[in-house]
Amino acid sequence: MTEPARPGEQTERRPADDTGAEPGRAGTRPEPTMLEQMGGVSGLIYSSLPIVVFVLANSFFGLTVGIWSAVGSAVAITVLRLVRREPLQPAISGFFGVAIAAFIAYRTGSAKGFFLFGIWASLVYGSVFVLSVLVRWPLAGVIWNFLNGTGTAWRRDKSSRFGYDVATLALAAVFGARFIVQRWLYEADYTGWLAFAKIAMGYPLYALALLVVVWAVRRSDKRLKALEEAKAAEEEDVEAHLRVKYGQPPQEA
Repeated sequence: MTEPARPGEQTERRPADDTGAEPGRAGTRPEPTMLEQMGGVSGLIYSSLPIVVFVLANSFFGLTVGIWSAVGSAVAITVLRLVRREPLQPAISGFFGVAIAAFIAYRTGSAKGFFLFGIWASLVYGSVFVLSVLVRWPLAGVIWNFLNGTGTAWRRDKSSRFGYDVATLALAAVFGARFIVQRWLYEADYTGWLAFAKIAMGYPLYALALLVVVWAVRRSDKRLKALEEAKAAEEEDVEAHLRVKYGQPPQEA
């Protein structure tokens, strides 16, 4: 049993958070790193494996074996994620991407056709990002604030919108670079270099663009918080002025 506090003594208590845990104790989950948000190291491997398998199998055994090997590796990755209870969305989207690429390679009868869908998809994505800036709805801001449920207050602030414009254009530049480089390699029939470019210009370039997005998010959050605090302070000043003007007690005669 604990000894009750004596008169005149103060008991020191530490504030607890909503979960009942004390500050600094275990229970507070750290924010995920950029690599974790992108799927971690396993995500990098999973996205690259079907491409590597396709190139190797095509080189040694021909196009048909390469196609089925790539599709088989994508299926294996999906099953592995299911068994390990990892998020399935990246695996499913990756599977469909590999399936479409394999179908195009089969229809064109050329190994480089495996990369054709990704090349033109990069052009479409880059164009959409640029268009979103032109219509003043930069997708970097739209997507981020939609996923976090923070509304559209950022659009009414020119400084915040400018930051998201820069982030959106950075993402557009990534897709544009992918299209230009990989389209040139496609026309030059450099299938091996196409595979290398697809991997090297995937997550690494995407990570660099995400750095710009993080900068824009933090810049906007800081800006909107300052505006909100200034507005609250102004309202308090107005309220205090009205209290002084109308809230004084009548003077005695």
